[in-house]
Amino acid sequence: MRRLNNESPQSTTMQELCAEYRKNNAISRQEYETHRVKRGLRNPDGTGVMAGLTHVCNVHGYLIDDGDKIPDQGRLTYRGINMEDIVRGCQAEGRFGFEEVVWLLIFGKLPDRRQFGRICELLYENRELPEYFPEDMIIKAPSKNVMNKLARSVLALYSYDDDPEDMSLENNMRQSISLIARLPSIMAYSYQVKRRHFDKESMFFHPYEPGHRTAEAILNSLRPDRKFTREEAELLDLCMVLHAEHGGGNNSTFTTRVLTSAGTDIYSAIGAAIGSLKGFRHGGANHRVVNMMGEIMANVKDWADEEEISRYLEKILRKEAGDGSGLIYGMGHAIYTVSDPRAVILKEKAKALAAEKGYDKRLALYERIERLSPQVFHQVTGKEKAICANVDFYSGLVYEMLGIPEELYTPMFAVSRIAGWCAHRIEELTTGGRIMRPAYRALPVKQKYVPLDQR
Repeated sequence: MRRLNNESPQSTTMQELCAEYRKNNAISRQEYETHRVKRGLRNPDGTGVMAGLTHVCNVHGYLIDDGDKIPDQGRLTYRGINMEDIVRGCQAEGRFGFEEVVWLLIFGKLPDRRQFGRICELLYENRELPEYFPEDMIIKAPSKNVMNKLARSVLALYSYDDDPEDMSLENNMRQSISLIARLPSIMAYSYQVKRRHFDKESMFFHPYEPGHRTAEAILNSLRPDRKFTREEAELLDLCMVLHAEHGGGNNSTFTTRVLTSAGTDIYSAIGAAIGSLKGFRHGGANHRVVNMMGEIMANVKDWADEEEISRYLEKILRKEAGDGSGLIYGMGHAIYTVSDPRAVILKEKAKALAAEKGYDKRLALYERIERLSPQVFHQVTGKEKAICANVDFYSGLVYEMLGIPEELYTPMFAVSRIAGWCAHRIEELTTGGRIMRPAYRALPVKQKYVPLDQR
């Protein structure tokens, strides 16, 4: 293979190796259909293959009638309680909700006043990282990507645990509460070190306040002057409540349960879940939405012109614009069809902040894209498919209005979702009892072994 002038020898070598791989390895979609293999653990209609049972959460987005998938309004329930009722209940009483949701997801019942106070105390008491951990594990090894640093740091906490391998309920309860409390601290340290090392900006570390809830502690750690309003903290808390859990079948939670079923320690399981969430098809989608919207805002001259917006969305779907994936990020979901309740609530709360922060026009553009995307999708693909905005579509905008750095959009997802991961890990430990081991059909190409000199 001829090397181009701007190609390195290593690049050329990798191209040759990849060409050799492609020549000998291919599995077509037709083969999946012929062998009735459910690619991605999905049924032909897009529904998930039933892989387990859970009390923790239910995600509803459609009905099945005589084998047909019927679109329906989305509902998300935590331990049998409608998530919208939890949000409105906390708002009516002027309380933060994340700590309450942590208790609910793990224990199965809403906490009473004493229990609520206890979980808040436990999270504060465990918020600080072990002595010298930030210096040895974060500051000395900066990472451009905060998600990678989260995963590495969680794995490193194994070495600071006096009994990391004890699989008892008591030990995993202790570890779970510790990890839920510490992940925001790891995120804050990782971001500050990233700023100093790669962005050449000052880093700062603020002490935690005993009375702060998790959302307040995060804003306290990210603001140079430590100042934030009650409304800002409540909106961040809402984001955390909405992201805290989403059923056992989502990729990162399923990852947690798969590793737990193997009998591994909690640090390995949660570290793997973070790696899963980083993917752009999962938690990393909110970052892709922000990039896509930045491009749309730069190329659509009149944000109120629906025809111009539609034309640009068509270009994205035809892979003539965007990142070439053909995806309108933030639109569509594996389960939700008519609506994603998390997106509905987040958009509702974002409107008040948008007016205050001067984001009215930008939010209006988001809403137009949400409304126009389904019909543009149908025009371009010819497919009749119910498509709605998912939570990732609005979460990035809300984080931006709150002053959360873009590098932390997906890490914020992780520090929220760890509540659900830990609840599912404990449930898998106590009710699973069998290693997950799905089957793969082998498609070997028969060939004889040939001595090296004869090849």
